[in-house]
Amino acid sequence: MYRVIGSGNSRARRVLWMLEELGLPYEHLPALPRSEDVVALNPAGKVPVLIADGVPIPDSTAILTFLADRHGRLTYPAGTIDRARQDSLTQFLLDEFDSALWMAARHSSVLPEALRQSAIKDSLKWEFVRSQKVLVGRMGEGPFLMGAAMTVPDIILTHCGDWAETACFPITEPVLSDYLSRMRARPAYMRAQDA
Repeated sequence: MYRVIGSGNSRARRVLWMLEELGLPYEHLPALPRSEDVVALNPAGKVPVLIADGVPIPDSTAILTFLADRHGRLTYPAGTIDRARQDSLTQFLLDEFDSALWMAARHSSVLPEALRQSAIKDSLKWEFVRSQKVLVGRMGEGPFLMGAAMTVPDIILTHCGDWAETACFPITEPVLSDYLSRMRARPAYMRAQDA
C-alpha cells in the first residue's frame, strides 16, 4: 500500500487522483508543507511525498511518472515517440502553467510580506493566457491531451486548471474549458477531491 503525505489542496491532489485512476489502495496523511511529518521525509519541507516500499519520493511529477511506469498505465512506454511527446507536454505544463501559478502564490502568501510583489501577477496572468493558446494547438484529437489515452499530463493540466480558478487566473480558451469539465467529471477525480 502506498502512503501519500500532503494536504489535499496542494499538489498532493495530483497523486491522490493518480492512485484513484489506477485503483490502488493508499493511505493519506494530509500534512501541511514544512510540518514535522513532512520535513522528516523531505528536508525541503515540500509536499507531496509518496512512501513506496518504505522509501520517500518527493515531487508530484516524479511521483506520477513513477506510478505510471511502475503500473504500466496513464503513460506511453519509455523510449517511444509517444513517450517523448508525453514528456514534452509535461514539461510545457510545468514551465508555462504550474510555474506561473506557483510564482503568483509565492507573491500572494508564501514569501515574507516585505518581499511580495503584487504587480507581478498581471504579467503572470498574461503569460498564462498566452500559454493556453499554445497548448490548444498541441492538444490531440480526443478527449485527452494526447488523444484517446489519458496520460500523466492530463492530471497535471487539470490540477493547474483547478488552481487557476482558485487564484483567479482566467481560462480563456473554450477548448480548454470543455476539456477541464470532462476531466472533472471523472469518478476518480471526484474521489480524489474527497480524500
